[in-house]
Amino acid sequence: MATATPPALPRIEDPRKIAPKDARALGALFFEQLQVLEEGTQEYQYARNTLIEMNLSLVHFAAKRFRNRGSGEMEDIVQVGTIGLIKAIDRFELSREVEFTSFAIPYIVGEIKRFFRDSTWAVHVPRRLQELRVALAKAKESLTSVLGRDPGVAELAEHLNMSEEEVIEGLVAANGYTAGSLDLPIGAEQNSAETVTYGDIKGDVDPAMELVEDLHTLAPLLDRLDDRERMLVAMRFGQEMTQAQIGEHLGISQMHVSRLLTRLLTKLRKEMLTQS
Repeated sequence: MATATPPALPRIEDPRKIAPKDARALGALFFEQLQVLEEGTQEYQYARNTLIEMNLSLVHFAAKRFRNRGSGEMEDIVQVGTIGLIKAIDRFELSREVEFTSFAIPYIVGEIKRFFRDSTWAVHVPRRLQELRVALAKAKESLTSVLGRDPGVAELAEHLNMSEEEVIEGLVAANGYTAGSLDLPIGAEQNSAETVTYGDIKGDVDPAMELVEDLHTLAPLLDRLDDRERMLVAMRFGQEMTQAQIGEHLGISQMHVSRLLTRLLTKLRKEMLTQS
């Protein structure tokens, strides 16, 4: 018996302009066809893509709840929420007898929450501590409403049935959720002509950074030395042998070792300056 050919779907020029009421009616039709169309075909892709675009308003609706949370840009939040929408479309079945909107929102919100949980920490901390931060935030809110003040570590520990050490660890880890900029103006200086930032008063130049650059430049030059020159460098700077010890090892005078090292270091210095 021949398989019935699915009816052609209506062509929609701009699915994003479909009103929510019309989207619900069209959505049922497109979902019905999506379940019988062969995956990978042009018609299947059209049905799936149209459903995604018709329901992007759900993503924007859910994303508004997170617009002031963390440092995430709205564009990033919408992109992540769209992933949740796609997952919902791929898993939705008309036989569930539930509105697609009710089915999709938890997927969209869940994906956005996962994004904030896993991707927006300024400093990476273990998942256990990320979840502890959330638990502490809820406990603080609950206890503050009861006590009329911020709870202490001991009160949080008792409320969450954990040790004070665990609470302190969670509070410290929570500091890694956001990070301030070193370019942030300080206090009253924000509106002055000469703005002072945290970067101006914190930290210093690390002299070891220059050493790293020098070693990076020196490495290929050492590779070009002959065996005797490389042995001299290894004994003097690797094994930290004195010139007298090197001379004794090689069977030459300390004066000769001094001349060889001076000549070798002068050559390396010139080559490093040339490459800078």
